[in-house]
Amino acid sequence: MRAINVVNHHLQLTERPLPNYSETEVLIKVSAAGLNRADIMQSKGLYPPPKGASDILGLEVAGIVSAIGSNVSRIKVGDKVCALLTGGGYAEYCTADEDLCLAIPNNLDFIQAASLPETFFTVWSNVFNLAKIKPQETLLVHGGSSGIGITAIQLAKAFGIKVLVTAGSQDKCNFCLKLGADAAINYREQDFVSEVKQLTDNKGADVILDMIGGDYLARNLKCMAYDARLVQIATQNSPKAEINILPIMLKRLNITGSTLRNRELPFKRNIAEQLAQQVWPLIEQGIIVPVIDKTFSLENAGQAHQLMESSLHKGKIILTLD
Repeated sequence: MRAINVVNHHLQLTERPLPNYSETEVLIKVSAAGLNRADIMQSKGLYPPPKGASDILGLEVAGIVSAIGSNVSRIKVGDKVCALLTGGGYAEYCTADEDLCLAIPNNLDFIQAASLPETFFTVWSNVFNLAKIKPQETLLVHGGSSGIGITAIQLAKAFGIKVLVTAGSQDKCNFCLKLGADAAINYREQDFVSEVKQLTDNKGADVILDMIGGDYLARNLKCMAYDARLVQIATQNSPKAEINILPIMLKRLNITGSTLRNRELPFKRNIAEQLAQQVWPLIEQGIIVPVIDKTFSLENAGQAHQLMESSLHKGKIILTLD
């Protein structure tokens, strides 16, 4: 099969053997694969795959099941699925655990479906399960026009949550507002701390979803409400920060974080089941819609990475294999 290899931090199209699948896995003929920041980090040698995972990049795909393991019972050969992976998506074939495969909503094509797994698993597990956000609360999302951002905006609004976002240009802010955000803050021109306080009548945000890290941590604390929750899911600026502990004590703040890729299968399977029951119907009804910025053919994966690193995109970037 054709697949992307990383050679000296450069992406090269090559031939690789078809992957072996276990008794609980399926083999997927990939039609489209989503890009994520983790792919960029892995290609630079900063985010090695978990033990036993494919060394091929790619954490989410959509395609057609071409073979199934001996203990697979729910999925059949020929089913159209999108799947969460621990690696292997930048290839013509990949393997996935049966229970991490979700049926493609009837109103979506393969490209749209490939944009779903990684961000929806991430946002649902962190904002809804870990931070336990409730209707009428306020969510602040940093990076509102990113793949995570567009998912968080739409999911939160679908469940009755007020959404504030930060973004790096007025164009991106307008984009987030059109997606349903209640307010968008241009962090290059505005201080998000003072803006959040003003937008919440000085109360602050109840939940913050942050992928920036670094000096954002101290600033996040300043615009959090009493009993608020900060969930850290990435550290694009820096993994290190200096903070004043006193506000955490006085406002009873909860600071937590997580990564998804190395979590155990039962955890991911539980998230998949929740998404199928509570979120996929909203996608089929058109309440939540995938947002694709641009597609690239597999052999142009390097160009796709360049676009993601430029941060000029709004929404998901997808590799196509058909």
